[in-house]
Amino acid sequence: MTVDELLNIPQLSQTSENTWKVDGLIIPKTWGQGRTAFGGISAGMLYCAVKQQVTDNRVLRSFTTNFVGPLSLEAPFSIEVTLLRTGKNVSQFTAHAIQNGKSCVFSQACFGVARASGIRVENNEKHDMPLPNKAKFIPQIPKVTPKFLRYFDLAIDEGGIPFTRKKTSHYHGFMRFKKAPEAITDAHIITMIDAWPPTLLQMMKLPAPASTVSWNLEFIHPHKPVSPTDWFGYKAHTRQAADGYGHTEATIWDKDNEVIAISRQTVAIFD
Repeated sequence: MTVDELLNIPQLSQTSENTWKVDGLIIPKTWGQGRTAFGGISAGMLYCAVKQQVTDNRVLRSFTTNFVGPLSLEAPFSIEVTLLRTGKNVSQFTAHAIQNGKSCVFSQACFGVARASGIRVENNEKHDMPLPNKAKFIPQIPKVTPKFLRYFDLAIDEGGIPFTRKKTSHYHGFMRFKKAPEAITDAHIITMIDAWPPTLLQMMKLPAPASTVSWNLEFIHPHKPVSPTDWFGYKAHTRQAADGYGHTEATIWDKDNEVIAISRQTVAIFD
């Protein structure tokens, strides 16, 4: 299934005044990451379910996801959306993926309207990376490279291939969909940002499990329109790692070298 097919969530059914639900969703094996679904696609699907309940021009300001447990591939699951509160300016929702009665993925989304304000601080952070030409892509290695990576182009400018015992713990580079979607939405951007390997995998000598525990995305508005074929700049750095956990921060730029999102993750590693 293409990313567009997976992000086209069927209409949710209302189960109470503030909750909606959809059943029978399935993620195929090609979107797998070890024993679970790729986190970016499951988070993107939860976002799409929430977005159905946003009826005005509020835009996504923040999106926080906890990966509670494995979301099995080729097995049905449900998504339940709850409206926590909607006010004059901001709406808060949660989305919950449940499979076989167990919690798998849980997200909280904040949408807010643009308002007139005299306070303005420009984000002038730029990257100095050249756009990819003959870039170094992460190769497809059987039983090592996650299957979902076939859907993305990741061009590494700095950083190492996972499990090559590098001393670096950062990634600089570019990303895009290998097959451009019909239109690119926040759901696509959420999915794409998570395609990068955890920064710490390059420091390992041998393949070993690693998984995101929690992930926070903040979307910067306003920004210029983006195109499905665009390369997006990406820089991720490890702030600290110890005791089997790492804490990373990443910045994402559009084709005009303007920041469109900030990402923070807590990653568990089992080296």
